[in-house]
Amino acid sequence: MTRSEDGDAYERARAVEEQMTDEERLSLVTSVMGTNPMGPVRDERIPEGTPMSAGYTPGVERLGVPPLLMSDASLGVTNPGYREGDTATALPAGICLGATFNTRLAYTSGAMLGREAASRGFNVQLAGGVNLAREVRNGRNFEYLSEDPLLSGLLAGASVKGIQDQKVISTVKHFSLNCNETNRHWLDARIEEQAHRESDLLAFQIAIEQGRPGAVMTGYNKVNGAYAGGNHHLITEVLKGDWKYPGWVMSDWGATPSWEFALAGLDQESGVQMDRLMWKSEPFVTDLPAALADGRLPRERLSDMVRRILGSMFTAGLDTPDEPPTVDIDAHRDIVLDTARQGIVLLKNDGILPHGLNQADRIAVIGGFAQLGVVAGTGSSAVTPPGGFAAVMKIGGPGIMGLARNLYLLPSSPLAELKKALPGKRIDFDPGMNPAEAALLAEKADIAVVFAIRVEGEGFDMADLSLPWGQDTLIDAVTRANPNTIVVLQTGNPVAMPWLDQVRAIVQAWYPGQAGGQAVTDILTGAINPSGRLPITFPRSLDQTPRPQLPGLGSDWGTATTISYDEGAETGHRWYAAHGHEPLFAFGHGLSYTTFEHSELAVTGGDNLTATMTVTNTGSRAGADVVQLYLTDAPDGPRLRLLAFERVELEPGASQTIQLRADRRLLARFHTEDQAWHLAPGRYRMAIGRTSSDHTLTGEADLDGSVFSA
Repeated sequence: MTRSEDGDAYERARAVEEQMTDEERLSLVTSVMGTNPMGPVRDERIPEGTPMSAGYTPGVERLGVPPLLMSDASLGVTNPGYREGDTATALPAGICLGATFNTRLAYTSGAMLGREAASRGFNVQLAGGVNLAREVRNGRNFEYLSEDPLLSGLLAGASVKGIQDQKVISTVKHFSLNCNETNRHWLDARIEEQAHRESDLLAFQIAIEQGRPGAVMTGYNKVNGAYAGGNHHLITEVLKGDWKYPGWVMSDWGATPSWEFALAGLDQESGVQMDRLMWKSEPFVTDLPAALADGRLPRERLSDMVRRILGSMFTAGLDTPDEPPTVDIDAHRDIVLDTARQGIVLLKNDGILPHGLNQADRIAVIGGFAQLGVVAGTGSSAVTPPGGFAAVMKIGGPGIMGLARNLYLLPSSPLAELKKALPGKRIDFDPGMNPAEAALLAEKADIAVVFAIRVEGEGFDMADLSLPWGQDTLIDAVTRANPNTIVVLQTGNPVAMPWLDQVRAIVQAWYPGQAGGQAVTDILTGAINPSGRLPITFPRSLDQTPRPQLPGLGSDWGTATTISYDEGAETGHRWYAAHGHEPLFAFGHGLSYTTFEHSELAVTGGDNLTATMTVTNTGSRAGADVVQLYLTDAPDGPRLRLLAFERVELEPGASQTIQLRADRRLLARFHTEDQAWHLAPGRYRMAIGRTSSDHTLTGEADLDGSVFSA
């Protein structure tokens, strides 16, 4: 939809809003959960016959305004507890999509989400997780995309666009610095404005430019002392002011303790029952009307709130819905499979893959519930796949999210897939409960494959980087019994690897979605050439990270905590470069079964930086390379920034010349004095890299100085 059409939609929104009663206006600025955690299954404010969902906002039928029906959507159309037997395609974790470095695939995945949402009657998807992975213990990193603002922004924007092209509104979330889960409702995230603009806010800015989401969801946390949902600087000054964002800003569920958040720029209180549970009130339901009546809430502010919601609805075409689409479940499974195949990262390989399993007569598969399925992250993003989960094991924990902390297994068994792919082989399974028992099986096999897992999810941060349930001891015992050991990791974050030098190969499978067993098998057997690249740096230990001790970790539910993001804009690989740390595995790292050569770099400057280079597949099989362009030095000193990237698929011996053009904001610095980007004149040095630290080609160019606002 063009910008002019956007303008028409918002003009219509103005005209419709002017015809509304105050009661109708106020009804649009709240949403009600389909199930009420405080009482009955169906909240009485939701009309009989209305599909249950994560959020319901009534429409205004006489003015052609449809109701809003919202669903969580990061990894598929989730609908926990709202409709019995409701299932949907379960995507791989967001961090797995991040590892693809593939914006086209992100769009395809988003379009799939949009179609499935529309087929179920949902018209708002609570998708578009943009938060950067500042903390490798963050339990929710698996939902997000990366530690880098460019990669996260471009992939999230493409996914949002895919969703909204199906006449379904998407959010981006959680605005901003929702980078830890420990006591997130009482967490104060502190950062300097320049650093914020050059990191997390830049990721949101890019995603909003690329995807033009209808809504922005704020986080639970405070930012520099003010709750994200009531943060005037972030919402009114930056988002709606500097960026001129026309859509609406909604709260997260249970993140609106006060009606005064409306004065700061919040347009909609979401999941009001959760606010009643958390803060003992529903502020936009009870207090906002009173504030309007006595003049504390200006009438112009309420009109603006409503017009923003209507404008997004009309822009997306919610008032002229198409017939619910027919969902091709098999085609959607293929998208899930493709995403997992492209996102799985081969971390280590001493040559045992891809031929080792094919040449072995006897294979031991150990641990990770591989006989049942693959792991999914826990929390609001958990998607019930077609046919249901293979198993759900209650784990629990303190606080509100403890009830939702489960081990979910999607029914795509790696053991079954390996047996299917390798007929005639003897493949035995051991659950890995006892290291000594597992070692007995491993020593009789030609190759042992250990599936190691960790449950991560919403509401919890990890205490350290270790694998739970004694799995490090298990891997050690298996490698002592059989030196031909391969480890497959299903985690949402980096893990410690005390057994790194003992194993022959390591496959980072993340949470690979409902076709994950097949995808992992395809990589292990060589049916698919691995092409995933790490979207997050793997540290050697927590001592290499900005916060070896995580503030508030282990504190009681409800404890106020402050985290100062003193690393500022130097997130992830930027931090490691600035401090001279050599990580365990660098951002952008990922091995292949073929080889690539980079050559013929030409760099041009002027008002921006453009690099042209040739990539050649010098190996014996088809594969994909991810070419990464980094800034390494600027006139003000050394500075590492990912400037651009491109995924290139090549047949053996084939070459392709590509052009990479930098986003100028990654070359510039944000100045708070005039709220603008300053690109200093002078010489800039850059490199083509296989990773953030392994550079194959270098170049330099002179850039003109400039000052710009976006």
